Amino acid sequence: MAAKRISQETFDDVVQENIIEFGMDPEEALNEAIQQFESQGVDLSNIVKIVPSPASENGQEQKHMVLQILDCLQKAVIDADSSKVDESLVNFARQCRQELSVRYLAAQKGAYPAVLAACRLASEERCSLLKALQALSALLEGQPDILDVPGQELLLRVLQESRDDADLTLAGVRCIRYACLKHEQNRQDLVKGGILALLSEAIVRHGDRADVVREACSGLRIMTFDDDIRVPFGHAHDHARMIVAEHNGLGILIEAAKAFTDDCSVLSEICATLARLSVRNEFCQEIMDLGGLNFIVALLADCIDHQELVKQVLSAIRAIAGNDDVKDAIVNAGGTDLIILAMSRHLGNPQVCEQSCAALCMLALRKPENCRVIMEGGGALAALQAMKTHPREVAVQKQACMLIRNLVSHTQDFSQPILEMGAEDLITEAREAHRDCDDVAKAALRDLGCKVELRELWTGQKGSLAR
Repeated sequence: MAAKRISQETFDDVVQENIIEFGMDPEEALNEAIQQFESQGVDLSNIVKIVPSPASENGQEQKHMVLQILDCLQKAVIDADSSKVDESLVNFARQCRQELSVRYLAAQKGAYPAVLAACRLASEERCSLLKALQALSALLEGQPDILDVPGQELLLRVLQESRDDADLTLAGVRCIRYACLKHEQNRQDLVKGGILALLSEAIVRHGDRADVVREACSGLRIMTFDDDIRVPFGHAHDHARMIVAEHNGLGILIEAAKAFTDDCSVLSEICATLARLSVRNEFCQEIMDLGGLNFIVALLADCIDHQELVKQVLSAIRAIAGNDDVKDAIVNAGGTDLIILAMSRHLGNPQVCEQSCAALCMLALRKPENCRVIMEGGGALAALQAMKTHPREVAVQKQACMLIRNLVSHTQDFSQPILEMGAEDLITEAREAHRDCDDVAKAALRDLGCKVELRELWTGQKGSLAR
């Protein structure tokens, strides 16, 4: 059942009632209102939980600070008072960055048209336009629905006309990123408008700016998402294909990474984006041909202690290992030992364990010789240790089960050593604890030679229903 919701006005009225009628101090009144609504099952995620400040000298009118600043911005835009617009935009952006409920309230009260008007007003003045775009990105975060066609056109125009300005490019790309996260229609509209070329060009043109490269990579990656639950089918694969085939995305990313060998945040974003683009066999091959595979393996070796970067590198290896030739190249380059080392080094991190098991699982698929290398390197033992360390993490349990199955499906000689490591009990526990593990756990147990009860759910035969 959908959670109940209330308006900001209703919440604020109850807070004021607690203050005036029951003599509570503001903090007590606020906490009482929160408890009252939450006990009734009301979702307060969209509510600003701050006592409004007086908006007039006599204190009669109460308004949240973001709305007071919005009033100033709207008046300044109408009056075309540039200095006042700039000041209001800076203050407004600062308020919006606090939390989503503040941004939601501002949007409900007409903030988007005001900020868009400020962007148009400042179109010829660089510093003012930068402030307007920063305010727009702050407002868009978490609520991409507010962007309309005029807003899309404005952002595309800014990125086209300000190609050489790194700061304006950064601000514009950030707006694009917030507008496209969990919003398929915005993605499709902006791709039709040429955003993929603009994002790719931003990486090349401002390849010395870590913040621009990181933001533009993130923008490209979001274009390959399929995260809008309102849309049954997205264009994620098509967008990935276009980035690679029409805009040289793989070459641009691999070349960009060479300039930031010491910047883990940029390298993490580049690896995450490469993983999202490895959607075809030939794209995985292209990454290897461009030197990307050697770079990624070397990166894993050099940055083995950086947990977040390790996770993204493993994700990239997992993705490009979809190509059988690339599988062999990864193993020949020593990638297997590095993956096992990463898992052992970061055993307490479930995401690293998941990605490590998944990468080894891909390397082992249909490759008996690779399975031997993984076994000799201690891959099976490391995966079982990950299962033991993270019994509640379904993703870790699932990937480890799939790895064990791949290791023994074509090489039965590995079954007994793996069983002696305690695999049967761990896989059985995973099956019992996680419904999503049932199929892969049964397959692993079966291929290990364990007795598995295969229940026949329905035979298709007529019969009476038991009451």
